[in-house]
Amino acid sequence: MTTDYGQLKQYTFLAITAIVFLLIIFSYVNALNPKVRRLELTISKKSALAKLEIVAASDFHLGTIVGRKRFCKIVQEINRLNPDIILLMGDIVDEDVAPVIRQNLGEALTKLKAKYGVFAVTGNHEYIGGVTVATQYLREHGVQVLSDSAVKIDETIYIIGREDRSINQFIGKQRKSLEELVNNVDKSRPLILMDHQPFRLNEARDKGIDLQLSGHTHHGQLFPFNFITSLVFEKSWGYLKKGKTHYYVSSGVGTWGPPLRLGNTPELVNIRLAFKTEN
Repeated sequence: MTTDYGQLKQYTFLAITAIVFLLIIFSYVNALNPKVRRLELTISKKSALAKLEIVAASDFHLGTIVGRKRFCKIVQEINRLNPDIILLMGDIVDEDVAPVIRQNLGEALTKLKAKYGVFAVTGNHEYIGGVTVATQYLREHGVQVLSDSAVKIDETIYIIGREDRSINQFIGKQRKSLEELVNNVDKSRPLILMDHQPFRLNEARDKGIDLQLSGHTHHGQLFPFNFITSLVFEKSWGYLKKGKTHYYVSSGVGTWGPPLRLGNTPELVNIRLAFKTEN
């Protein structure tokens, strides 16, 4: 009887060890292979463009863990989608920019190709590592960082970029309100907002934003933390519509900390945005 019980304990231990090992392997492979999430959305506003092909990505966390080989693969996949515009929703750099410089990841950034260019906003990790150095590096390598500002593309669509909300925590400043940012744009035109952390989603709806793109959550990255992010954020991952405003919160394309993902999928978001004036 004692021998049988001892064997049962041994078999149980081996089974649990095997399951954990397989989950780690699966999580690692999953983290290294982002999927393309495709959306077709319509904005009921006038535009000189019939459509806009967007590739949106967040949370690269470039640096020690997400290095040159992994990032070059992501760049190739983005370019394969042939976007009109590339939008990066923060946490491009994982805190310290030194590993990014050492691996010359800026060279890979310059290979991103889109008709209207590459635009980005800051995330909390840019602030953790030093926002001035991080944003300067991005700008030097072809990324237009929108710091509480808006840019008009093709004289017809506005891209609005908010500073990350952690600006107050790290440098003691306040970011501009969304009301301030939309006061200087033509609201009859399509308005696309990038805001890294998806808090207070009603604000975008109330200020006439047509599409908000966010990241930050990683949807927990590792099960069961997705339950926590789902409690903290109104939308932890995926598509949402409130009134006439479309939202997409990305799970991110990279990883923070260990290169593991369980309970979610890393992604690039390919949005085909159509425009139609209401009668």
